[in-house]
Amino acid sequence: MDYIIYFVLTIAILVFVHEFGHFAAAKLSKMRVDIFAIGFGKRLFGWNKLTGFTFGDLAKDFDGQGNTDYRLCLLPLGGYVKIAGMVDESFDTKFSSEEPKPYEFRAKSTPAKLFVITAGVMMNLTLAFLIFWGINFFQGKQIYKTTTISRVEKGSIAEQAGFQSLDKIISINDKKVKDWDELVENLMLKNSSTDAKVKIERAGEQKSLEISRKTLNQGLQKGFFLYPYPLQPIVEGVLQNSPAQDSGIKKGDIILFVDNTFIREGEEVNKIVKANKDKHIPITLLRGTDTVRVTVKPSLEGIIGISHITAFSGDVEYRTYGVFGSITKAVTDIGQYTVLTLSTLKNVIVGKTAFNQAFGGPVKIAQIAAKSADTGITSFMYFLAMLSLSLAIINILPFPVLDGGHFVIILIEGLIKREIPIKIKVAVQNTGFVLLLMLMAFIIYSDIISL
Repeated sequence: MDYIIYFVLTIAILVFVHEFGHFAAAKLSKMRVDIFAIGFGKRLFGWNKLTGFTFGDLAKDFDGQGNTDYRLCLLPLGGYVKIAGMVDESFDTKFSSEEPKPYEFRAKSTPAKLFVITAGVMMNLTLAFLIFWGINFFQGKQIYKTTTISRVEKGSIAEQAGFQSLDKIISINDKKVKDWDELVENLMLKNSSTDAKVKIERAGEQKSLEISRKTLNQGLQKGFFLYPYPLQPIVEGVLQNSPAQDSGIKKGDIILFVDNTFIREGEEVNKIVKANKDKHIPITLLRGTDTVRVTVKPSLEGIIGISHITAFSGDVEYRTYGVFGSITKAVTDIGQYTVLTLSTLKNVIVGKTAFNQAFGGPVKIAQIAAKSADTGITSFMYFLAMLSLSLAIINILPFPVLDGGHFVIILIEGLIKREIPIKIKVAVQNTGFVLLLMLMAFIIYSDIISL
């Protein structure tokens, strides 16, 4: 249910922003907008000045003249704005038998048409920019001052790449890295299209790892699972009338030792407690700058009544940005991820990256949206910005049905000074629409089999 809710919320925001761009640009250009739809297919309900709020499809004789129908449709996989005199997703060509009217798309100048067709992409870019700017300005950035790996999960892509727990990363492709942010940026973002040569220090000796482009791309899609050192379990909550509360453990305490064993992750706490449920266990905590020692006797079920999370406990630098600094950083973020997206797309086209590794459909979007929302509003907004940026880039590609396909047709018509025959435009749209449906079906299938 969480997946469904966050998927619908994510798609609704992105589609509304995109389609509102087309809608607003059309209105500014004095074009008539007949339909503003979220979703495709059957009209579930909607509102317009002529009929008011209604359920189901409108009467067949409704022509929408001067009255935009704002509707929600059955399939929540996109949306569209129906502009009078334009061949679009509705494939309505009734207007072709009549002379162009002043309020129609086809009667407007080439610059006006291009403005309307690119407005959706520009709105998605604007949304991504505003989110990046807001995160940079209001929250800034936490920089972990370490390049040492805390742990490497067994079977993870990081282990396949050759990393081991407590490896210290010195350089990536001969560029020294000073903190975790630089490590992630140079390993994942700047090397998604090239192999990476990583110099590490392991047990006092320097070694080199060669990580293939394929492994890096898998890491981008599935998660590399590298964690900064040091990590410590932090008490997130204490149950009422539990052994933990009775012993004096408090929310926010960092767990250092349990039964005289140094703790690096939360799972170790659970294992030690369950293995010693018949005796009193000494626990050493860090509370602020004070070291606190308590003794706890677990319940018969082998629990002490705390919830905990594993978090970085080393030196952190809080990097803040002003109004203009946040603008520069937001533009840099957009530039980096645009290059990454185009690079990934190029690798798919030339066959260096599997299509299902590079792109995700509604199932994958729902999963990532729900997980990012669970992490916090900032993570969800960051994911939303990334998705909005990806939508803008994909939409401007010169492919039929997409905005980029319309853009090319409009440019050609502007150059030849006449309109391309309606039959040709409909054929191009139909071909593009079928290919797009096949592509979506493949992506959804890939999502499902990867569950």
